[in-house]
Amino acid sequence: MILRLALLLLLAAPAAAQTGPDAAPVPPADTPAIAPDTAPPAPPPAPPPAPRPATTRVRLVTSAGPIVLELEKVRAQLTTANFLRYVDQKRLDGTTFYRALKFPADTPLGLVQGGVRGVAKRALPPVAHEPTSKTGLTHDNGAISMARGAPGSATGDFFIILGALPALDANPAASGDTAGYAVFGHVVEGLDTAVKILSAPTSPTAGVGAMKGQMLAAPVTIVSARRLP
Repeated sequence: MILRLALLLLLAAPAAAQTGPDAAPVPPADTPAIAPDTAPPAPPPAPPPAPRPATTRVRLVTSAGPIVLELEKVRAQLTTANFLRYVDQKRLDGTTFYRALKFPADTPLGLVQGGVRGVAKRALPPVAHEPTSKTGLTHDNGAISMARGAPGSATGDFFIILGALPALDANPAASGDTAGYAVFGHVVEGLDTAVKILSAPTSPTAGVGAMKGQMLAAPVTIVSARRLP
């Protein structure tokens, strides 16, 4: 104990006799000295970041420019697997973006829709519906989602959101069709291409029912759809 007190006094005392460029710095008189055995413990290392859910990327080459999609293989497993079947079997090659739903706004707001457009020889069996209330995804800017009639009827038609349209999410508290649409990924490159498609002229007469006036006057060709490494 006496030795420890002497050591503390020695560390706290100014070393006035030690001078020159090699002299150790002396703490001010009011700075308490800390003995090595009383130093605070090092903080624990930060936990590693949580792993991201597995995704896969697909490049759409269109006549308006490229679009790269990042698809949710875990959170929207069924819907992503369905879309990748169309990609791997080249069923999207030669199809089009044919619809542009525009809302008046200072910034691009709406959706562009593409895919097999109901052509039976290109369509595969419908995929089970994966609502956003299950996947945790939402119709935010750049989201890609499946077009459908009744829940569980989606095949090979999809749309890309520009802006944010949360009204398309599942809403169990609402009335009528509350299932919403199935988001399964996002545009990660080429969102400007989708904006260009949204801005393209539409026909005032083409389209049926609610889609009348939303059909592109000159549909944009999807030249190819391929997985990326």
